[in-house]
Amino acid sequence: MPDTENVPDPRPHLRRAVAQLAAVTAEVRPERLTDPTPCAEYDVKGLLQHVVGAARALAGVAAAGGFKRSGPLPTPQVADDGWGAAVAEAGDRLAAAWDDESLLTAKYDVPWGKSPGHGVVSFLVLELVTHTWDLNQALGRPVTLDPELSELALKVAETLPPEGKEGAFGAARPAPEGADVHTRLAARTGRPLD
Repeated sequence: MPDTENVPDPRPHLRRAVAQLAAVTAEVRPERLTDPTPCAEYDVKGLLQHVVGAARALAGVAAAGGFKRSGPLPTPQVADDGWGAAVAEAGDRLAAAWDDESLLTAKYDVPWGKSPGHGVVSFLVLELVTHTWDLNQALGRPVTLDPELSELALKVAETLPPEGKEGAFGAARPAPEGADVHTRLAARTGRPLD
């Protein structure tokens, strides 16, 4: 479970992370859906299915008091040219679910443990920003990513075990000397940098 006490209110960052992911997803063309991503288990379509499925499932955590599903997430079925709309809708629903400030102090059972809402939202920012980097890399970096979002995501990533035991990210890798924040985040979450 991430320790995010020193992270500012993550809800505005969640909205910005959703918008950034939507901007990158808008660049996806159907012929690119089978391209590989730095997240080794997913091609572009698989990554988008993961992000949309997780966003839809985790939007219900705030209202339900925790994650009420067992087993794998359902795989969303989206038309090849419909990913932009699907990501925007799922992301907006996810961000709206956490609008109430009182949710930040409540405790939730989530797939990575028991966490206050602040930690859940912070982890969601990390997840979205990291997968946005994955997608942007796979597409040839058509979008300039927000360094402030990556700074926050890196701060959250640094609270996780470097061995990658959270189940969401691989073991941390060394970042090249002088690497920008996006590259440092990618290295910390186990992405290949070559």
